[in-house]
Amino acid sequence: MGAEPVRVRRLTDQEGQKLQQIVCRGSTSSVRYRRAMMLLASAGGNRVPVIAQLVQADEDTVREVIHRFNENGLACLNPRWAGVRPRLLKPDDEDFVVQTATTRPTKLGQPFTRWSIRKLATYLRRVHGRVIRIGREAVRCLLRCRGITFQRTKTWKESPDPDRDAELDRIEQVLERFPDRVFAFDEFGPLGIRPTGGSCCAEQGKPNRLSAAYHRTHGVTYFHGCYSVGDDRLWGVNRRRKRTAPSLAALKSIRAARPDGAPIYVILDNLSAHTGAGIRRWAKKNRAELCFTPTYASRANPMEAHFGPLRQFTLANSNHRSHPARTQALHRYLSWRNANARYPDVLAAQRKERARIRSEKGIRWGGRPIDCAV
Repeated sequence: MGAEPVRVRRLTDQEGQKLQQIVCRGSTSSVRYRRAMMLLASAGGNRVPVIAQLVQADEDTVREVIHRFNENGLACLNPRWAGVRPRLLKPDDEDFVVQTATTRPTKLGQPFTRWSIRKLATYLRRVHGRVIRIGREAVRCLLRCRGITFQRTKTWKESPDPDRDAELDRIEQVLERFPDRVFAFDEFGPLGIRPTGGSCCAEQGKPNRLSAAYHRTHGVTYFHGCYSVGDDRLWGVNRRRKRTAPSLAALKSIRAARPDGAPIYVILDNLSAHTGAGIRRWAKKNRAELCFTPTYASRANPMEAHFGPLRQFTLANSNHRSHPARTQALHRYLSWRNANARYPDVLAAQRKERARIRSEKGIRWGGRPIDCAV
């Protein structure tokens, strides 16, 4: 038996939502984006070699980020640059400034709901029992060094799913015991026909430009994506709607990837188009267990981490003229991705090792009676 695979601990709802926000928006620094993608991919059950291929990083780097997250949480997203400004205040004075800045002014008897740099510096000079003489620029630098910035107020929500832990446990179980039989399915969109900004190499001062004029006359489509965890293979098709018929067609393509009749496990969210009676009947008849992610916890789906590169390398910095043209671009990228695995020998070795372990333990396909009426 080898060492346990490196994997992030179970994410909280707030951590999962923050990581999904960073990966989907892509508006942060490249370091935070790549580290967030590593964590999200690991939370979805992807192994270190697959994650390293996904973000084009070294495996040791991926392991280091995962270990740091397990120890420090989301603080691991921020790089620790060397070099700091010498302290001008005592450590306890700096702590008091930070504590005051992160406290709502109304709790301190001030008639406003947020601080400005000027108001905060003025309050620190006049606070009863403790006077801190500090200028506005020194306050700004101190808050920046401590990671305190002006941000818009955000909302958050917990997963109300009563079976949250049981569903997450089942997903982790099938990913651990039967990775070669596990598939993921999800939709990506809506995708409209319009120029989409991005980034690319260009001569300094002469950025690549896209037309800003477009008309919304083409409607939208949704990319229905399927992912084989054991093979690290991604495929999909564009559809006009999120409905039961396209979802069932995707599930049939997944079943065709394992035509041996043995059980398969499909991880997907609990969208109404995925939970219909027709899909459940088909799944029961074709020995496909539907492993639903909890409500507001789609981060547990291994597919989520692979939508980021799909967005960055086919939609960003593009100006497709029609849906068929964009569909062709998506399929060309998927063909290239599947044909250029970074660690094909590692994947083959992992499959052989898992087969050997199953043979030694006497594990049969299925693991437990299939119950598709979850």
